Amino acid sequence: MGKNDFLSPKAIANRIKSKGLQKLRWYCQMCQKQCRDENGFKCHCMSESHQRQLLLASENPRKFMDSFSDEFKKGFLDLLRRRFGTKRVHNNIIYNEYISDREHVHMNSTKWETLTEFTKWLGREGLCKVDETPKGWYIEYIDRDPETLRRQEELARKKKHELDDEERAAKFIEEQVRRGLGGKEAEETPVYTELKRDNEEEKVAFNLNLSSSIAGPSTSSTVLGASALKTAAAASTKRKEPPSSSESRERKKKSALEEIIEIEEKKKKKQEPVKTDYWMQPNIVVKVVTKRLGEKYHKKKGVIMEVRDKYAAVVKMVDSGDKLKLDQNHVETVIPAPGKRVLILNGSFRDTEAVLEGIDEKKFCATLTLDSGHEKGKRVEIAYEDFSKLA
Repeated sequence: MGKNDFLSPKAIANRIKSKGLQKLRWYCQMCQKQCRDENGFKCHCMSESHQRQLLLASENPRKFMDSFSDEFKKGFLDLLRRRFGTKRVHNNIIYNEYISDREHVHMNSTKWETLTEFTKWLGREGLCKVDETPKGWYIEYIDRDPETLRRQEELARKKKHELDDEERAAKFIEEQVRRGLGGKEAEETPVYTELKRDNEEEKVAFNLNLSSSIAGPSTSSTVLGASALKTAAAASTKRKEPPSSSESRERKKKSALEEIIEIEEKKKKKQEPVKTDYWMQPNIVVKVVTKRLGEKYHKKKGVIMEVRDKYAAVVKMVDSGDKLKLDQNHVETVIPAPGKRVLILNGSFRDTEAVLEGIDEKKFCATLTLDSGHEKGKRVEIAYEDFSKLA
């Protein structure tokens, strides 16, 4: 068996040494070659192939560095998304798992010198949520996949419908219980009637069943019977006395007044403006208030192009021109400068165009002059959330 044979001890030792991770300082990213020691790395740097790669890189070094940086970022984020999802995790844990693959792109070939600098860059770009703690930097991946966002909206809408169904069922059960209790109370409530006698000459007799255990002279029972008769007679005379005419008139007047008050209250309720919990309308300007879409869209303005299912709308961003499907809770109305045209979104003047005259910051409302409808030219006060700027 020769010295350079495949099964020689030296060949086997070389193959064992070449497996697994080795020192990063003896790795050449341009040639993607790992050397075992300083002597091997020196020989590689003096080789013709390495010199050719250096000449190619010297022509456009920025291009090679950007390419390596993109590959490093893509591999790092893919591992974070697949392995941890949207959980909050330490950046060193992700990095150690990433470099366990010997074919990975090394950080010394990218534009980031340290892992901390790379973590801060991810936060500035809005790719991840990062926060610094005494234990180090933590990362949380932001999933902006349209399919994931759509699935989250469907789950939120489904949960809302389930809550509505539970509330309706609870109200129905409460109504049934109230009806059941109302029926029992009506049955158990005693009915009081006026004491009347058909024959005035008929005597009222009371049968007092005194037990034999009560001992005493006959005079005591006679006195007791007489007092009981007097008490019963007084009670019967009180019950027989009809109510005076003045009291009956007062009762009648009071009931009529109550009826008039009830009628007036019903009229006021009918005249009050009916406000709904949805207000989105096409062709108005809104502001994005949710942070789930990142800093690119937060506090940015857009125009509602289409309203879907009353609570959602397709919004076209003013700056970038991107179209987003947003829920009503993710946007708010926009108050323009005085003299600009607005659209009233809720209340008795709903869908009416108006001109903004002034703003009352203490009352959180604005003075508008109606510019359409049958009350054109009328001045009204509308709350901030009930009108928005027209596109």
